[in-house]
Amino acid sequence: MDRLLAEHAPSVMVLEDLYAEYKFPRTAILMAHARGVILLAARQRGVSVLALAPAEVKRAVTAYGAASKEQVQLAVRRLLRLQTPPRPSHVADALALAITGFSRLGGKLP
Repeated sequence: MDRLLAEHAPSVMVLEDLYAEYKFPRTAILMAHARGVILLAARQRGVSVLALAPAEVKRAVTAYGAASKEQVQLAVRRLLRLQTPPRPSHVADALALAITGFSRLGGKLP
């Protein structure tokens, strides 16, 4: 993470808030560890972090806070004028986070 931040020198990062289902507590713990590493690296590099809830991101790109992965992919394809939806769905999720973060920052980078 530190190497990536040093190489790309972002001024801001958009990070999805942790979401976990109660039936998968181990996943929540592992995700929290990864999130902690990301936040620490950002702090050490002086990179601002904007955390967004998954439902907010879905609402921003699809107008529906409980949108499916496929709906997010199609919305991102439309917004970015791509010929095909981004695959895998995690790529579409990351792009949706970036689009929403950019919008939340007023369309300007700090």
